[in-house]
Amino acid sequence: MKIRRILATSVAAAVTTPVLLLSVTPAFADDKPAAQTQEKPSVAELEKAAAAAQTAYDDAVAAEKAALAALKTLEGASPLAQADEAAKLAAAEAAAAKTTADQAVVDAQTAVDALPDTATDEEKAAAAATLAKAQAAAVTADGAKTAADAKAKEASDAYQDARVAAAQVIGQAQKATKAALADKNAADAALAKAKEEAAEEGGDDETCVPEPKLTTVVTGLPSTVVAGTKVTFNLRVANGTDKTMDEVFPFVYVHATDRSGLNGLDDLVHLQWSSASSSKWENVDNENYIDKISPLKAGAHSDIKMRLTVDAKAPAGNGVTFVAGDYWNEDGTCGGSPDLEGYEFMIAAAGSKPGKVGDAKPSTTKPNTSDLKPQSGASASPVNGSLAATGSSTATSQLALASGAALAIGAGAVFVVRRRKAGSHA
Repeated sequence: MKIRRILATSVAAAVTTPVLLLSVTPAFADDKPAAQTQEKPSVAELEKAAAAAQTAYDDAVAAEKAALAALKTLEGASPLAQADEAAKLAAAEAAAAKTTADQAVVDAQTAVDALPDTATDEEKAAAAATLAKAQAAAVTADGAKTAADAKAKEASDAYQDARVAAAQVIGQAQKATKAALADKNAADAALAKAKEEAAEEGGDDETCVPEPKLTTVVTGLPSTVVAGTKVTFNLRVANGTDKTMDEVFPFVYVHATDRSGLNGLDDLVHLQWSSASSSKWENVDNENYIDKISPLKAGAHSDIKMRLTVDAKAPAGNGVTFVAGDYWNEDGTCGGSPDLEGYEFMIAAAGSKPGKVGDAKPSTTKPNTSDLKPQSGASASPVNGSLAATGSSTATSQLALASGAALAIGAGAVFVVRRRKAGSHA
């Protein structure tokens, strides 16, 4: 959970629809209806699921290996393979015997046909007997070959059927392995994400503390920005404590709506930053952080050049830029600005000529928070009617509501300093 971003988003929602403050935001709600509550599996439960998925995958791999080994054995010295080979050999021998017998018949017939007219009855009888014997042997050989061929086919069919069955088992085992691997990867990813979220929600930041002397101040941001233009301003991050902060992470987030307050324009407003000594502009990252200041000594400050771009197609509307700072020390101590500072500005339609305008100022308007009771990690109860009853459509009143909400929501409820990137403080 990215606490800074959730806070900024829920505060910015007040600009769009102030009545939302009556219930703050689900991200901070303790008292959601049971029907709307979806319990996430715990890290321990996900660890069990990941272990079970690993076991299933290991079993599937073992089954696939066993299936491959079974096919290899079948194709080697298995009884079916041996029977197939023996039947093939017997069929070949029977075919050879039939060929020999058929040739004997041909030879005997040739001998009969070659007898001279002077041949005696005894010679004719002997030749005829030899032919008859050869013909009988040929019939026997033919029958033997037919039987051998049948046995060879039977043995071959049995062997091939077994090979096909073994191949099918392998195919099924491979599919099972693939599915088990997908399940394992999904379980591992879910566990990793849960651990990451647990860490971001404060799993390793229990010692982080609010530090009001780590200040973030914006100067030079115009109170009116014309669509289709870029404006530069300065962000000063100052360490007002008497100790060095090893790493400081400036947080910057911009939110905008059209004049109705009902349509968000966040995709039409863009923030970039540059160090005071560089002319290169960098985009604020997708977590709304600027590269760390390392270190920021006691009593020192660092100036960061900022650039706000409003797309030409943006309609007239309202905007607010939130800033804050988080720090992390090598000894494990950490902290940050207790609240977000909001700087309001108007968005004028492209081509407008607003003339000379002043700088955007941080809002100091505080709503009636008598009914707000911030709780650690939870939402406040609904505020009383003073917020919802404003009904104003001006940027000043709506943005004042947002800044007031930042004070009310952020005062003690959602301060969490998290490590910006895993391993960055090793």
